[in-house]
Amino acid sequence: MSIIRNKRQVIEFYAAFDNRQIDQALEMLASNFVAHMAGMPEPLDAEAFKAFGMTFYAAFTNSHHQFEQVIATEDQVITCGTFHATHLGGFQGLPPTGQRIKLDVMHIDRLEQGEIVEHWGQGDALGLMQQLGIVFLPGPKLVPTLLKYAASNVLKRFPKHS
Repeated sequence: MSIIRNKRQVIEFYAAFDNRQIDQALEMLASNFVAHMAGMPEPLDAEAFKAFGMTFYAAFTNSHHQFEQVIATEDQVITCGTFHATHLGGFQGLPPTGQRIKLDVMHIDRLEQGEIVEHWGQGDALGLMQQLGIVFLPGPKLVPTLLKYAASNVLKRFPKHS
């Protein structure tokens, strides 16, 4: 029975965030909550997680999580899927682009007594940056040209011998 309840609780947490009911979402976190976020040097406590969430919340609107897999154990719920939103607010120094984004995500949330006490979050940050136009990755047709350019720069460093 607790597996079903935990699954429902975690799905409701993400739904509250998506429905812009941030207070309702934050009420589901335990007072000793800690989050382990990919790319963050240290775990976040509840206040730091809230600050991070509010930054994301303000920058990306019209959001929804779509989970292809939801796997639950006695105390953990794993959600794998995508986060869809529109970039309508500033984010990490980048002005709004109006771009619709699709971010692959995976979360592991651990619950105790009906509250989320621990969160592990992984999102495709490189994919997000590409969608927002921050990172350029060459396509297959451009790779030979870039390799030729890099090789010519290396060769220019060595003097020609007659």
